[in-house]
Amino acid sequence: MIDPASLPFPDHARHIVDARDHGAQGDGKTVDSHAINRAIGRAAQAGGGIVVVPAGRYLCFSIRLASRVTLFLAKDCVIEAADPAVHDGRYDLPEEGIDQLYQDFGHSHWHNSLIWGEDLDQAAIVGAGTIHGAGLTRDGPGARWQKQAGERPLSMAGMSEEEIAELEPGAEAMQGQGNKAIALKNGRNIHLAGFTIHKGGHFAILATGTRGLTIRDLAIDTDRDGIDLDCVGDVLVEDCRVNSPNDDAIVVKSSLALGHAVVAENIVIRRCRVSGFDPGTMLDGTRTRQQQFAPDRDRVTGRIKLGTESNGGYRNVLVEDCRFERSRGIALETVDGGIMEGITLRRITMEEVTTSPIFVMVGDRRRGPDGTGLGAVRDILIEDVTARDIDYRFPVMLSGLADSPLSRVTLRNIRLDFTGGGTAQDAQRTVPDLPEAYPEPSMFGVLPAWALWARHVDGLVIENFVAATQGDDRPPSCFDRVRDARLDGLHCSEASGTPAHS
Repeated sequence: MIDPASLPFPDHARHIVDARDHGAQGDGKTVDSHAINRAIGRAAQAGGGIVVVPAGRYLCFSIRLASRVTLFLAKDCVIEAADPAVHDGRYDLPEEGIDQLYQDFGHSHWHNSLIWGEDLDQAAIVGAGTIHGAGLTRDGPGARWQKQAGERPLSMAGMSEEEIAELEPGAEAMQGQGNKAIALKNGRNIHLAGFTIHKGGHFAILATGTRGLTIRDLAIDTDRDGIDLDCVGDVLVEDCRVNSPNDDAIVVKSSLALGHAVVAENIVIRRCRVSGFDPGTMLDGTRTRQQQFAPDRDRVTGRIKLGTESNGGYRNVLVEDCRFERSRGIALETVDGGIMEGITLRRITMEEVTTSPIFVMVGDRRRGPDGTGLGAVRDILIEDVTARDIDYRFPVMLSGLADSPLSRVTLRNIRLDFTGGGTAQDAQRTVPDLPEAYPEPSMFGVLPAWALWARHVDGLVIENFVAATQGDDRPPSCFDRVRDARLDGLHCSEASGTPAHS
């Protein structure tokens, strides 16, 4: 029995459609996507309704969502992505006529997904069931941008053409393939709640240009990105668990996938847990740590990030009460001309930080059309952050540019514990600018300070910043072309409690 009061759109309960009544078998052998699509069509024709997918295993190609329809995944229901190499059928083809010049294939298409919806209004996927992307691919072509500088992380510089091609096959190889679990383009008033995604392909969830989106209480254990919010507005993500060792867990972007720049704004991410444990081991509870590196040849990912695609910029984003485990740290990046402003992160805890715990950067990649300007970062508040077991190579990193310094950045109540290991030789390094490079904390190599490194920052405020290391021959902090700084409580020490000199 479905309680209408528990649904995001209670009036949908006036018309309930059982997918089995339209031919769905749920036997794990029959391809059931046609039947589920018939049920969705029936509910939409009735002016709205709930499509119930009962317990069972439903092998599916593309499922097409509709406005004013709630897809209800019952307990013990599994929607399994079919494999076109094995099963009879294929996923909906990627849309034609979309210019994939400034973003990769995955960001540029939505129909080639297990579940997709375009221009939806009042639509939902809810319930305690599971979406299993067994037949999806995590791969796809890169952007067609000719400049190429900044297209890939510097950690991939030593990879051969064959190794790159394995991660980025040609567009012809994607015909009939599915490379996202859930894809939403435009639309408004959409809710996703309660279910599990295991192996989500390139994106477990891709929402582009969507307004009024709520994502609540999901468990995602996936092989690439978890939740991607691109060019969105008025979004709430809360109480989600996302394990994604190979890429970002929850990421906000502002690409040119819609053909023009759109600011990502008014976004709240709260009470979420992100991690980089071995694939599948968050869901089974073992949380193992055998995998050490992501496909970019940097350490495992699993973080919350704003970037890298940043043409439209970011405004009014709040991340609070979140936990990072065995993952890269917070990353705030604008490199494609967008303005990042009004960003608050607070009450964040981290364990086993595989790169910098806090990375704020403006770069000069400018992956965009002629005339794309230089971006900016301003009015950033990061407070009440505790991080332990941090890779010694990467302190807190604040990286602006001479022509666009970070502006008005506040770090308050920060407590950090580093593993230690930097050498006196590391302390003498000259850090390159690399303005056009793909932004990652590892791009600069080992930094010449172990706790805090800041370059090109105007209006830096440090309040109660406490850091400790297990032993390091570098100074704890390094300020390079930092103006109007106010330091009120910058305390750095060896783990024994002996103060380290600045």
